[in-house]
Amino acid sequence: MSVLRIDQQGPRHVLTLARPEKMNALSADLVEALIAALDEAEGARAQVIVLQGEGKNFSAGFDFGDWQTQSEGDLLLRFVRIETLLQRLAASPCLTVALAHGRNFGAGVDVFGACKWRISAPDATFRMPGLKFGLVLGTRRFASLVGAERARTILEQAATFNAEDGLRDGFVSRLATPQEWPQISEAALETASALTDASRTQLYAALSQETPDTDLARLVRSAAAPGLKDRVAAYLQAR
Repeated sequence: MSVLRIDQQGPRHVLTLARPEKMNALSADLVEALIAALDEAEGARAQVIVLQGEGKNFSAGFDFGDWQTQSEGDLLLRFVRIETLLQRLAASPCLTVALAHGRNFGAGVDVFGACKWRISAPDATFRMPGLKFGLVLGTRRFASLVGAERARTILEQAATFNAEDGLRDGFVSRLATPQEWPQISEAALETASALTDASRTQLYAALSQETPDTDLARLVRSAAAPGLKDRVAAYLQAR
């Protein structure tokens, strides 16, 4: 069974995270499938890429299901590939739209935050506990959306915030129930098609605050410190 469903609707590609039994946690296979789907969408000159989650939430973040069998190097590579996914989303020439509902954690929240339109159901919650095991992932991008002071407050405490908090802080673009999502998807396509591909690409590049090399270096420095598996074990035991 595929971990990612891809629905190509002309210039709009809808990517559905399809691991509902695992709350759409980001396994290595799912991350690679998402990166490949972005390659395919951009190669096909898609205008809009929509990300959503099957089941009761968007994504529970990094999949810790088999972490004990992996080396620290294996874990580091998995985090690097997630950062690669985040950078691809943030720099995409397509209008990327994330639709979140339910309880969302860690890298799943980062995936949501890397998209240009970030639509949240009113019931959604978000939490980023990566610093609890010393991981710097998506931190700079989160701060660019909500401001450094607010980001520090949330990330120091690994605090859960709800959809209304996210809207107030600028992390969420808009609140909408899942019943409204089809209309938002249509609006995204209308918005994207109002510009030529070249103009849209130039606009997104001009507005970009991405620092890919710096973000990757910070992630690797944090994850490569000796004792990553011990830090993960302590986090999982305490949560």
